Amino acid sequence: MVRALQIAVSICIGLGVIGCGPREKGGGLAPAQAGVKIGEIGPSGAGGQSGAELLKTINFSIYIIEVPAETIDKLADFWSVLDARPLRFNSPSAFKANSFSVGLAHLQRWDKVYNLLRGAGGQELGTVSLLLTDDQAGDLAVTGLNFKQKVSFVSGDLYSQSATIGPGILALRIKATKMPAVQGACTVVAHPVFTVPITSPVPELAARAKAREFPFTAAAFGLKMSPGDFVALGPQKYVDDLTTLGGLFFSNPAGSIFFNPDQRKTPERKPAVRIFLLVCVRINY
Repeated sequence: MVRALQIAVSICIGLGVIGCGPREKGGGLAPAQAGVKIGEIGPSGAGGQSGAELLKTINFSIYIIEVPAETIDKLADFWSVLDARPLRFNSPSAFKANSFSVGLAHLQRWDKVYNLLRGAGGQELGTVSLLLTDDQAGDLAVTGLNFKQKVSFVSGDLYSQSATIGPGILALRIKATKMPAVQGACTVVAHPVFTVPITSPVPELAARAKAREFPFTAAAFGLKMSPGDFVALGPQKYVDDLTTLGGLFFSNPAGSIFFNPDQRKTPERKPAVRIFLLVCVRINY
């Protein structure tokens, strides 16, 4: 199966977030974002709200970062500045066994996070804006599957299982719910899911596509977020086996071209891993 990361990025940018609200005009990255560096990314300010932002929505920005697999050990310091204690899991052991890592931080630590990612050779691939109404879920497309394949994973009861998925998309499903008793806060629950995107108004076709979905709830996590909070999701280690959930979700064995502006070296193609930074930008309630 051809699964170069460019396919995943094109899916993310072309489809945006499946089942969610408006995207950038033109269906891709806005010109100001196209050449953005890691150090320049971050939540927007409170001013200049558009009409869409004034609707009752919970707004997120998701940044997709790629790091050379050979430097993944350098991410130990990156994870150490994030806090996993506020996170909740269906099964902490299964989450870890599937090679998933997650941590929370606030905007004050954004520069620290940037410097650690840059130190590991990280580069920014793209940005997706996600606008959710209360208790609505949206899908961030991670990678495309061109044909059926078996994917192994560790279930919530810590048994090794497999699922046959494809063709379709492996995505991160994100659901946000406003906390009625807490001003300016929401609960966020996310998990990997195989899905078949369909926009057909025919109920039978939509139901057939829905029936093919497979949620990987053993890798689900949840937390409380307020504007300015961001959560990082990435691999515990580099897994080059694309028949595993962790490898398929995070790894790019085919590699990407990495540029190092701090060293006079020719750009090199290297196997890579993906890291996702999910930022709570605004809660319009």
